[in-house]
Amino acid sequence: MPPESKHIYTVSQITQEIETIFKNTFGLGIWVEGEVSNFRAAASGHFYFSLKDEKAILNAAMFSRVNREVKFKIEDGQKVICFGKIDVYGPRGQYQIIIEKIEPKGIGGRQLAFEQLKERLFKEGLFDPAHKKELPLMPFSLGIVTSETGAAIRDILGILKKGAPGVDVVIRSVRVQGEGAASEIASGIEELNEFSRQANLNAGGIPQNAGGKIDLIIVSRGGGSTEDLWAFNEEVVARAVYNSKVPIISAVGHQINTSLCDLVADIFVETPTAAAKIVVDKKNFLLAELANSRHELGMSISDIINSFKNEITRLKHSLKSPLDRLEEKEQFLDELSVALNNSARQLINITRERARSLIERLEALSPLAVLSRGYSLSVAVLDGAIVKDAARLKPKDKIKTILSKGAFISSVEEVIDG
Repeated sequence: MPPESKHIYTVSQITQEIETIFKNTFGLGIWVEGEVSNFRAAASGHFYFSLKDEKAILNAAMFSRVNREVKFKIEDGQKVICFGKIDVYGPRGQYQIIIEKIEPKGIGGRQLAFEQLKERLFKEGLFDPAHKKELPLMPFSLGIVTSETGAAIRDILGILKKGAPGVDVVIRSVRVQGEGAASEIASGIEELNEFSRQANLNAGGIPQNAGGKIDLIIVSRGGGSTEDLWAFNEEVVARAVYNSKVPIISAVGHQINTSLCDLVADIFVETPTAAAKIVVDKKNFLLAELANSRHELGMSISDIINSFKNEITRLKHSLKSPLDRLEEKEQFLDELSVALNNSARQLINITRERARSLIERLEALSPLAVLSRGYSLSVAVLDGAIVKDAARLKPKDKIKTILSKGAFISSVEEVIDG
């Protein structure tokens, strides 16, 4: 071709031409099937990865405004089907698909999202039995989160009317299926908790009935398809149940599948009727306990009364009239008088005997007793000293000799040594 007739393209023009060809060829969008490879979530929130099969690789981008709606976790190795537009990324001169929708191949995206969310909540501990709260002994005030026009509320109220008419009911009507149902259910749970908290604060912590503290919440709906019940598998509902300070019964009508609401709730049953029967059974159990306690209390009071009666009878028989008591005391005084006389007489006799014994001992030791046996006692007239040794005498000393009867004075003629 002659040089003057050639057309020279810039790189950008080539890129634009290729982009135009893609648009003309693939229109507004195409569906592409492939395996996820080299998945990367950027700090901006955008997803970047590749779609590949046995023979080729196609780069893919999924921006944050779209990927926040994805219900499952995208991972390498997943088989997916994507819808998007084929585009050219000019700075690198490569073509790619801008994904607007993505779903797993072979399993519904919603079901995959459910399984992944279930596993994540399990790891966080939302299903842990240790976190589950005990139901109250008797719920006097019941909160119900359900549709006010559904069969569930009619079933619950019918059972309560027959079996537990004294229970006050607060209904928070919500949509139980369709777009936005999960958010309404979660809000209903949160509002009943706040309602109960405010009522408890206003009452100073003292439990009340209607218009007051909520003792138990039932989250419920009637039966339906898996699709109908899907709102109860949303994360917002599971977290609202987990964060509830009021015990929750999940009563989502089903026979086969277990919802996330069921797994997080403090207790779950298969039907709304079964949830209402729990309240009725608790009422009946409490009444039975009260009846038993009343019977035991009556028996205890009867035993105490009989014991008091027996004690009064015993005391009555042991009481005497004032005259009998006086005569008894007089008799007691007589006995004391006799005992005192006997004691005095015995004491006198003992004293007399002791005195006689002492006298006899004194008489045995008395010098007069010795004199009566023919002995005499001599004393010096000069100083009155008893003469025991003849050596202390000298002739002409005057001595007085005491006899058993009488005495005489004599003069010493001679001292004879012993």
